Amino acid sequence: MYKIVASDLDGTLLTPDHKLAPYTKEVLNRLHQAGRHFIFATGRHHIDVAGMREELGIPAYMITSNGARVHNCKGEAIFKQDVTAEVVLGVIAMAKTDPELKIHIYQNDQWLLNTEDEKLRDFHETFTYQLFDVENPPVDGIAKVFFTRDDQDHDKLVEWEEKFNAAFGDKANIAFSTPWCLEVMDANVSKGHALEAVAKEKGLTLADCIAFGDGMNDAEMLSMAGKGLVMGTAHEKVKRALPNNEVIGSCEDEAVAHYLVKNVL
Repeated sequence: MYKIVASDLDGTLLTPDHKLAPYTKEVLNRLHQAGRHFIFATGRHHIDVAGMREELGIPAYMITSNGARVHNCKGEAIFKQDVTAEVVLGVIAMAKTDPELKIHIYQNDQWLLNTEDEKLRDFHETFTYQLFDVENPPVDGIAKVFFTRDDQDHDKLVEWEEKFNAAFGDKANIAFSTPWCLEVMDANVSKGHALEAVAKEKGLTLADCIAFGDGMNDAEMLSMAGKGLVMGTAHEKVKRALPNNEVIGSCEDEAVAHYLVKNVL
C-alpha cells in the first residue's frame, strides 16, 4: 500500500478556478489520519503553497518550483537547487527580444515579472509579483524562470522551448507546466528527484509513492513513482510521453480525491 501521496496542483488537485474543494480537503485529512504522507508537488512558489497548506490544515511536505525547492512540514527548506547565472542571463537575453513574452522569475521569497499582468492575480490569493528590469535581472537565488503569453499560443512557446533547449539543454530542465507556461529550472531539478529525496528522508522509496499530475513538468515524477496517474485533461504530449500510465478523470470532478478514496484509503 502506498505510504506517500504526491500531487500536482493546477489542473490536477485544484478545481478549474484554482481552489481546494471541500471534498478534496476532507479526503486529504482522512489520508493524514490514516497515517499516509501527503506532498504538494507543484510549479508554484513555496510561499503560495504554504498558504494552501495552512488552509488544508495538515502537516505536508512541499515540493515547489518543479522540484527546485523542498520544504518539510515545519516549513524548513531541506533542498534547494538554483538555476545558474549563465542560464538566467542567457534565457532572459533571448526572451526580451520577443515583446509578446512575459518573463517571470521565482527568486527566494519573491515572484518577479517584467511587465504588469492583472489577470495573473486570479491564480493567487495573497502571493503576488513585483516588477523587475530585464536589462538588469537578478541572478542569485533563482528557483526558476518561466514564460507566458497573453494569447496562450502553445505553438509559439514551443518555438521558444526549442531555442532554449538548443542553447542551454545540457544546463537546464526546460518543460511546460501547462500548455501556456514554459519553465526553465536547473538541469538537476525535477519533481521526481525531489519526491525521491522526500521518500528517502522518511525511510521510504519511490516504490512507496503514488503521484498525480497533468503537465510535462510532472513526467519524471509520474514515471519514477511506484504508481503515476495522469489526469484525463492532460495535454496529449503528456499522455504520449507516459503511454503505460493509467489515466483518470478531471480536476473539475475532483478525480484525485475520488481515486484516493477508492484505491488508497
